[in-house]
Amino acid sequence: MESQDNGTAGKQLKTAMVLAAGLGERMRPLTLDRPKPLIEVGGKPLIDWTLDRFAAAGVGRVVVNTHYKAEMLEAHLRQRSDAIVISHETERLETGGGVAKALPLLGDAPFYVANSDSVWLDGPTPALERMIAAWDPDRMDVLLMLMSAPRSDYYDGPGDFLMDPTGRLSFRPDRRVVPYVYAGLHIASPRIFAGAPEGSFRLTRLWREAEGRGRLYGLVHDGAWFHIGTPDAVEAADSQLDPRNARWLLR
Repeated sequence: MESQDNGTAGKQLKTAMVLAAGLGERMRPLTLDRPKPLIEVGGKPLIDWTLDRFAAAGVGRVVVNTHYKAEMLEAHLRQRSDAIVISHETERLETGGGVAKALPLLGDAPFYVANSDSVWLDGPTPALERMIAAWDPDRMDVLLMLMSAPRSDYYDGPGDFLMDPTGRLSFRPDRRVVPYVYAGLHIASPRIFAGAPEGSFRLTRLWREAEGRGRLYGLVHDGAWFHIGTPDAVEAADSQLDPRNARWLLR
């Protein structure tokens, strides 16, 4: 296929960022002695589910931000691959500030961004392949992977987004229930960070700006997705993700 943007030749992204700098407060007491990304679910640390997906997709460079109990997480990452690059934060920068700080490590091409507390299982086509196939830089600044809220394990909120027939997104209006929830993975163009504030801010600030330009889009995931943010969710997901109980987890 033809190249459509800087860094997307052959419709493949080579760089990703995994957000792993949170304090894990809702996951206590499990995070009293370890960072949340190292909590094991289905026989391996949470962060390894995402890193394994990127490795299988041929993503050659993964940036991981660290803050809380950074030494433990960084030691684990060093054992995995030299292709993992650390972006340490001495103070909490939230999701947007964390990615903005890491931009020099991510380069000037579009890149994946993933949460470290989400686990997705692929449908008929791997999610990363579906995402890059749908990515259109002529129309998009951000492409979010979404999940149908009623199909989302361990999610009971009002949803995050409405989506029109073209895939363009709008944020949930106040006092409304909407059908789609963000599933912890997206593609971003680095241009959305032009003019971003310094210090701590959330990615949703930039997503709302992209919405205002009509350049915020979504793709509905066709596999399973687990948002693992509490000890109860860890216990429940662990049994479903245990490879002894589910032969369909990874190809």
